[in-house]
Amino acid sequence: MSEALADLPPLRESLAAHGLLAKKAFGQHFLLDLNITRKIARLAGVAAGDRVIEIGPGPGGLTRALLETGARVTAVEKDERFRPLLEELGVACPALDLVFGDALEVNEAAIAEGAPAHLVSNLPYNVGTALLIKWLTGPWTPASLTLMFQREVADRITAAPGDEAYGRLAVLVQATASAHRVMDVPARAFTPPPKVDSAVVRLAPREDRLAPERLRALEQATAAAFGQRRKMLRSSLKPLGGEALAVAAGLDPQARAETVDLAGFLRLADQLAGRGA
Repeated sequence: MSEALADLPPLRESLAAHGLLAKKAFGQHFLLDLNITRKIARLAGVAAGDRVIEIGPGPGGLTRALLETGARVTAVEKDERFRPLLEELGVACPALDLVFGDALEVNEAAIAEGAPAHLVSNLPYNVGTALLIKWLTGPWTPASLTLMFQREVADRITAAPGDEAYGRLAVLVQATASAHRVMDVPARAFTPPPKVDSAVVRLAPREDRLAPERLRALEQATAAAFGQRRKMLRSSLKPLGGEALAVAAGLDPQARAETVDLAGFLRLADQLAGRGA
C-alpha cells in the first residue's frame, strides 16, 4: 500500500468534510468498515496488477481496499457529488481511474481494453439485478464477479429447485455462471443501515457460454414458466406450446416451474430454439 493511501483520513471524516450523505434515490448505503471491505477484496481474489471494475464506489470504502491489493481499479460512479472525494483518492493512488456515468450504459469492454477484468462492487440496491443480468448475458464477459446484494437477492441467485427463492433469476444466473454466497453482511455494518441484511456472492462465468439464440430461448421459457409459477407447465407454457412443449423437453406437463432444474429449462430452450431432438 502506498504511503499516500495509508495517510488518507478515515472515511467518516472525508464524508463529513464534503458534507455527503447517502441518497435514497440512488439506493446508496455506505460501507465504511475497512475490515469488511478488505475481506471482500480477499474473497474476490484480487491481486497486484489485476484490472478491477467497481460500480457505485460512493465514498470509496471498497475502492480503498481494492487499491491496497495493488490492483488497477476503474470506479464507475453516477453520483457527481462524490467526484471531489474520489478525485482525492485518485491523487493518493494513481492506480485509480474514474468514470462518471450510468453503469447500465457503461461499456465495460472499452474500460478493460481487451484485458481480463474482475467486477467487485457493493451494488446500489435499485440496479443490482439489472447489472448482474447485463454482465452475464451481454457481449462482454468478466473474469469474475464478487458482488454484494440484498440478502433476499443473494438467496434468489443461489437457490436450488424446490427452494422458496428459486425462480427465473436463479435459472438465468446458473445457466451462465457458477454462483456461491461467500459472506453475510448485517444491516448495521452500513451507513445508513438498510432495512435488510446483505450478502456477497462470488460468480465465475461459465466457459461454455450459451449461444445467443439459446439464451434468448431460455429467457423466453423462464419468463413464461415463472410468470405463472403456481400453475402447471401445461398452462404456464401455453403461449409457447404448452403440454406438447413440456413433453418434447422431457418434462412432466403437470409439474410446476419451481421444481424444474436447470437442465430441464435448457431442454425447453433447445426445443424453442429448434435444437431439440
